[in-house]
Amino acid sequence: MVELATQYGRYSYRRITAILHEEGFQVNHKRVERLWRREGLKVPARQPKRKRLWLTDGSCVRLRPAERNHVWSYDFLLTRTSDGRPLRLLTVLDEFTRECLAIDVARRITSDDVLGRLTQLFVQRGAPQYLRSDNGPEFTARAVRDWLERVGVQTLYIEPGSPWENGYIESVNGRLRDELLNGEVFQTVLEARVLCERWRRHYNAVRPHSSLGYRPPAPEAIVPWLSSAALSREAMAILT
Repeated sequence: MVELATQYGRYSYRRITAILHEEGFQVNHKRVERLWRREGLKVPARQPKRKRLWLTDGSCVRLRPAERNHVWSYDFLLTRTSDGRPLRLLTVLDEFTRECLAIDVARRITSDDVLGRLTQLFVQRGAPQYLRSDNGPEFTARAVRDWLERVGVQTLYIEPGSPWENGYIESVNGRLRDELLNGEVFQTVLEARVLCERWRRHYNAVRPHSSLGYRPPAPEAIVPWLSSAALSREAMAILT
């Protein structure tokens, strides 16, 4: 437990319990909580100020995701390399599955870069019904809006200055900043790309997610090996 708490400094005892279960430990969350408190472990509580919710048509409160590929959202994050130069991160999320679909890292990300990433994801996963974002110039550019209209994707723009209306992607960005960006000093763009991609894979396949019953959004699937005889029997069963 202490080893996991050291490795994942922002995880609570419930997430640590879920990881312990995955590793084969037969222990309930109450015992982990008692040991957690005895060892003096805790995650500092934060209470950010909240503003009024406007509930616009693009708000995540008004239109909630109902199935996979129903609503995607995307947003930007800003960090810096060790020399003080800025880095921009583009994150893309499937709001229903909570799977982080992409994290692009570059010194500068334009509307053309956004189109390139969306094109790749649409080809790989299919196009969503809705795409939620703020009113940044990369998202509201005419080329982006025209292209999304041609492929049949409806845009959802949140109220200006109301990031809580894009709450799903804001939550992912908060975890990314808290668990990675605030604890790493990036020397190069390449290093930032590698570490962000590693975090994305961990977030999707390993990290327990509280809203999913402390399961990861997209755990890795393991297909069991079948002998040729077993395959023949399954094939005959399908034919009959």
